[in-house]
Amino acid sequence: FTVGKVDIALEEPGWKPEENTKIVPTQVIKKDPYVENKGVNEAFVYLEVSVPVREIITAAADGTRNNLEKTELFSYSKNSDWTQMERKEIGQNMVYTYAYNHILNPGEKTTTLFDTVTFANIIEGQLDGQQLEIPVRAYAIQASYTGGDAENVVEQARSAYQKYVDQNK
Repeated sequence: FTVGKVDIALEEPGWKPEENTKIVPTQVIKKDPYVENKGVNEAFVYLEVSVPVREIITAAADGTRNNLEKTELFSYSKNSDWTQMERKEIGQNMVYTYAYNHILNPGEKTTTLFDTVTFANIIEGQLDGQQLEIPVRAYAIQASYTGGDAENVVEQARSAYQKYVDQNK
């Protein structure tokens, strides 16, 4: 018998932190997370994105001032190969968990979860000098014997993820 191994690497080749030290409202920033399966087992793959949330005043596209409200400071467009599993507020962040819609074979890479993030159209002067982060974390669960009997990969990934959550409360 040989025990398998689940091993992944999170990559963001377009993300250059040194180029994003002075961002401005509505700025589009290259951020392109994906996962590579470096193990020997097929795996369900997940990405967790933590978006900072603050009580701020934003401006509408026409320049009209919006009311003070809790706002996610960055937005993005999820690529179609990913399905949102969870959305929960933790501290000053909205945390999203996504599952890849395909089982990831050894040596394969996922598509990117998204390719850019856009900074909110905030009224300047509210967050001056603050350091903001959008941490992304990757998870993998072996695909064999963890996804249940569903025919759909997303439902199998959801089942495996729920088992992971239940084991790690």
